[in-house]
Amino acid sequence: MDANALSAPDARGLGWLAIIRLGLVQASIGAIVMLATSLLNRVMVVEYALAAAIPAGLVAWHYAVQLARPLWGHGSDRGRRRTPWIVGGMAVLAGGALLAVRATSMMPETPVLGGTLAVLAFTMIGAGVGAAGTSMLALLASGVAPTRRAAAAAVTWTMMIAGIVIAAGVAGALLDPFSEARLASVASGVALSAFAVACLAIWRLEPRAMANFDSEDRGEAPAFAEALREIMQETAARRFTVLIFVSMLAYSMQDLILEPFAGLVFGMTPGQSTSLSGLQHGGVLLGMILAGVGGSAFAGRLPVDLRLWIVASCAGSGLALAGLAMAALAGPGWPLAANVFVLGFCNGVFAVSAIGAMMGLAGAGEKTREGVRMGVWGAAQAIAFGLGGLGGALGVDVARRVAGQDGAAFQLIFAIEACLFILAAALAVQATHKAPAHSGGVATA
Repeated sequence: MDANALSAPDARGLGWLAIIRLGLVQASIGAIVMLATSLLNRVMVVEYALAAAIPAGLVAWHYAVQLARPLWGHGSDRGRRRTPWIVGGMAVLAGGALLAVRATSMMPETPVLGGTLAVLAFTMIGAGVGAAGTSMLALLASGVAPTRRAAAAAVTWTMMIAGIVIAAGVAGALLDPFSEARLASVASGVALSAFAVACLAIWRLEPRAMANFDSEDRGEAPAFAEALREIMQETAARRFTVLIFVSMLAYSMQDLILEPFAGLVFGMTPGQSTSLSGLQHGGVLLGMILAGVGGSAFAGRLPVDLRLWIVASCAGSGLALAGLAMAALAGPGWPLAANVFVLGFCNGVFAVSAIGAMMGLAGAGEKTREGVRMGVWGAAQAIAFGLGGLGGALGVDVARRVAGQDGAAFQLIFAIEACLFILAAALAVQATHKAPAHSGGVATA
């Protein structure tokens, strides 16, 4: 395939080179978010001996801010200009990440001022992720041909995980020996580099996407309240929203406790635990690639095919978390790296299935546009991630005080998360079983 074929749009969508450029935006978002949700979380809990509930509460707050995603998506629908939302959101996100690093270093000495700045920083992070991420997904859904939407989503999410893996690997390699100055330098390099990559990737891309979007299909975008009513009246959209919420709740409970777990139970350094997080995301990346190549989530097959993939990936995640529960008591002799990689791989397989469903439903509304629909599902995911991360961290704090042992506390939370994955698998079976025969199951229902 020559370069022209790679970059040329088809009759109704962007070419693969343009899709990859949008994937670079997603990768940049993931790289910056990694600093706040992974690296700074570990530093607060282990290096500064703060309660795990503090970073968990901050991360939960940044997810709460993202409840405004439907409004931001609706704004870009009505204005039909996604690029300003993407660039502006990336600028706010990068600035928030740098402010969060500064606030973290201040919290041990001046907890009130440091805590206030941290709340402001995570507000900026949430707003930046919501504005940039929702508008990027809306641009992807509206600018890519319907037959390419699910595959394009898998490409961009794979690139997002790749961005997280690369950023975590580089940060982990450069952080040791740990110091505040080194932390600030590494974080600044990651945030500013990611912002520059995103701006270059989106430059002059939107006019091509909009030129290939048939604006006459559904007329003008409706008012926000009308758009929400249309979405909530769709049975398939409601089922998918519930599935996204439960599965992401299960996914996110270990997100904020994995690195503290590695430090407290396995004695890992900040660089080692950050690299462990990168290994997990590497497993997610491989799972996404293999599931995407297989095309199980968006090949238009029978619902049972998709159901098996979703159930298998949820069950695999549950087994991997059961392994982490055992590791919490076994300690350093446990093959932690392999366990974490398997967890990431199963999560990646499930993620591609969910992405296929999201993109298949994005343009299904009679009047609603892609922006507000992606915003609704983004908000459901944000609520789940906020509750899951905060619940996991608070659970560890309470269990540590009650049990008096770090291992037993982490074991309890990992076991609860495993049960949630089993519930998600059951919901996935129900959703695909009840889906209309012509819908192709969750992937298009």
